[in-house]
Amino acid sequence: MPQVTRAGEPMEVAGTLPAKGEAAPALTLTNVEMKDVTLDDYAGKRKVLNIIPSVDTPTCAASTRHFNEVASTLPDTVVLVISADLPFAALRFCGAEGLDDVEMLSTFRHPEFAEAWGVAFKNNPMEGLCARAVVVLETDNRVLHSELVSEIKNEPDYDAALAALNK
Repeated sequence: MPQVTRAGEPMEVAGTLPAKGEAAPALTLTNVEMKDVTLDDYAGKRKVLNIIPSVDTPTCAASTRHFNEVASTLPDTVVLVISADLPFAALRFCGAEGLDDVEMLSTFRHPEFAEAWGVAFKNNPMEGLCARAVVVLETDNRVLHSELVSEIKNEPDYDAALAALNK
């Protein structure tokens, strides 16, 4: 099982993050309107999945803000911010921050997402939350880029994620 660290302490993560060139696993998540969505709901678009533990942490909030800033400049691309946060909390966060270029999705009804996508914390205090990761998908849901952030307090490599969309 992969590991990430939290302040240098190892944190076990279950599953395998999809690798470049692979087909993305299926997913069902809940949006802020309390509707379940799948990758088919974003057909014809490239997707940036910003997977985070919770928008209520400084690093997660920063990455959500960063991707919101660049989202409007990405043609035919949707930025999906995925966490275990309830849709109500995600909607409150986006409203308070003035973020309207990212789509917030929750794993609260679909905890199977975390292990299927290789971001499930296991056997540690963060269990039930997702590890920090970024996965970029082509319109056909083929993985263009994936990163499991090795230290939970660190932000992802934005430049690498966005460069994958420009190839």
